[in-house]
Amino acid sequence: MADTYINGVRVPFLPARGVDGLKQRTQTGGTRESSFENVLQEELRGLTFSRHARERLEARNMQLNDADMTTLQLAVNRAEEKGARDSLVLLRDMAFIVSVPNRTVVTAMDSEHLKENVFTNIDSAVVA
Repeated sequence: MADTYINGVRVPFLPARGVDGLKQRTQTGGTRESSFENVLQEELRGLTFSRHARERLEARNMQLNDADMTTLQLAVNRAEEKGARDSLVLLRDMAFIVSVPNRTVVTAMDSEHLKENVFTNIDSAVVA
């Protein structure tokens, strides 16, 4: 039996349809914009909440709807474009400290906890 090579690899069998059709195969999948890598990168750009921030949201009964999350993500994107590292994001009557490079909300405060508060170790503020 003659050796069969497919894409430079010796195979001990012949495909049922032969090897001629293998060279004519086209790549399957969606368009470049909807490729897996693009979708993955977009998902990785989403915000995460630290355990501390999740505890603060729950303890202070702070609710974020989809519009709030979108606005918060856009604010972090703007801070990232400006080279910010640790930002204070003001959204309605809430404030968030965000680690911009990690895209992580570090802590959250409601209007009651904002009064007479001093924010340190931030390099930017975004009013969303």
